[in-house]
Amino acid sequence: MVNRGLTMTKPDFSRMTRQDLRAYILVHRDDDEAIEAVIKRGDPNSPKYRFPQTDEDLREMEASLKRKLESRREAI
Repeated sequence: MVNRGLTMTKPDFSRMTRQDLRAYILVHRDDDEAIEAVIKRGDPNSPKYRFPQTDEDLREMEASLKRKLESRREAI
């Protein structure tokens, strides 16, 4: 970043809290590096799914995803 001839360093996104990074992005909406940093972090509260190992696992995952999609449609 350059500001009136002065070089400014970007913050270390890896050291920022999720909330601080979000606030930074709201002010610096054109900072692609910051946006990429928040995307790479993902949501720590999102459910984790293991990769299906068997046909039964695959059927269970499909059923789970269908239920989730249906519940979202009902909420809309």
